[in-house]
Amino acid sequence: MKISSSFWMIFVGLLTLLPARAQVKMTRDQILFYTSDWHGERFADGRPKLPDSLLKRAVNMTIEDVWEYLRDNGYRNQYEGGWQALHIDKPFAGRALTAQYMPTRPDMRRAILAEGKAEGRSGDTNSWPIAELQDGDVYVADGFGKIVEGTLIGSNLGNAVAAHTHTGFVFDAGIRDQEENREIPNFNGFYRGYDPSAWANMELTGINVPLRIGRAVVLPGDLVLAKPEGVLFIPAVLAEDAISHAEFTALTDEYNFELNQQGKNGAQFEGGWNAAKYDAFKQWIDAHPEKLKMPRSEFDSMLAKARQKGDR
Repeated sequence: MKISSSFWMIFVGLLTLLPARAQVKMTRDQILFYTSDWHGERFADGRPKLPDSLLKRAVNMTIEDVWEYLRDNGYRNQYEGGWQALHIDKPFAGRALTAQYMPTRPDMRRAILAEGKAEGRSGDTNSWPIAELQDGDVYVADGFGKIVEGTLIGSNLGNAVAAHTHTGFVFDAGIRDQEENREIPNFNGFYRGYDPSAWANMELTGINVPLRIGRAVVLPGDLVLAKPEGVLFIPAVLAEDAISHAEFTALTDEYNFELNQQGKNGAQFEGGWNAAKYDAFKQWIDAHPEKLKMPRSEFDSMLAKARQKGDR
């Protein structure tokens, strides 16, 4: 039987009247859309899965060396400072799992709670992102800078974050139970401030969504580098190159510092990188192979490119 075109038009029109189904968490396809340049391993939810070895290497890099690489590649909105921390002197790095919060609005809250129930979620919405965390993640939350009644975790949720990630969190918001959270082993976190008040009058609106943290833009799966100076959110697709370039810069600096301390740099305290100096730098690496964290082949390639650029 032939179905008329007018029937199909009516049928499609009726579909548009059905209630739309949203998700608190971005779908895998949505995450793939935002991180389409990444062609490596991914979590089941779609987030880029940077290797654990890279997370360990990142911790030893300075903010400036990584920031400079990002800036040179057009990423000028990846740093944010002005934090308090559980342990400000202990840097950490991990993969971003993001969460967005907004002030409470009753109709929005009812819709979000209903959707969470349909998805099988339990507890209040500030616990939902925690259930999604994986080992090596950093829980990154946009709490619109709220501190009083903006305390996204206390000691119970802090222990839950620690158990899932063994890493920590970065909150553009507050925390409570600061003293107890500091006692959790292998756990750190950056946040805007402490307050004894409980979390209230704010609502989770998205998991694994793009965020603005201060002046920085964060996507799920970004490499989060938290240092005493501040936090860098490194796009996953650039993370390995960014860390390798930062390591190369750190090595050239270390060699140059040694020359300065020995009075062997003449007046070229910051530069003077000509062919002879690069040759001497290579010999210095040959004598100290333990300083290399990247493969030697990668170092040799970066050294050759630096030589091609000429004096600096």
